[in-house]
Amino acid sequence: MDDIVKQALAKWPNVPSCTGWLMLDRRGNWRMRDEAAQASGSPGTAIRQEALLGFINRNYVVDEHGQWYFQNGPQRVYVELGYTPWVVRLAADASGALSLQDQGGGVFDPAAVLVDDEGGILFVDRSTPARVAVLHDHDLDVFSDHATLADDSMSGEFRWTDKIVLLLEEVKRGEVAAHFGFVESPAAAANA
Repeated sequence: MDDIVKQALAKWPNVPSCTGWLMLDRRGNWRMRDEAAQASGSPGTAIRQEALLGFINRNYVVDEHGQWYFQNGPQRVYVELGYTPWVVRLAADASGALSLQDQGGGVFDPAAVLVDDEGGILFVDRSTPARVAVLHDHDLDVFSDHATLADDSMSGEFRWTDKIVLLLEEVKRGEVAAHFGFVESPAAAANA
């Protein structure tokens, strides 16, 4: 967390949080959701300003209830999730070596690969607690170049490196949030 944020928290410790105004979409884009976007259920406007994106990514954390938020100075801005709290991009370099980066540009070291019942690919990393990230849909070709699927199911394997092969595990899309302990919509949870 940025020092300026820590200072603001110390100076103004009781600023009310807000929900519904910020979204991390299924492709890892941060989106501002004004009142019209919230009312219509639309994802809102993509944030493109690099300094603001960096600030959001550096101050993106989770509370004790599994609700992800951006600590904007003294105020928590709870994040609506398009799917998971993390979105990763998969790339292969000229030698064929793979890399995964989360939406903030951080390295994501996979320990497991899941395939949901809607065809989404999720990676679980080696951190404690483990992070779960959905693969950006533009990277499905790279994924399929390194994966082998069984004919009769969504089982198979993913070749992360020459020495590391990860088995594909099936998961139901509707069970991912509960299984990994995160809240997809803090706004809906606040209204429940």
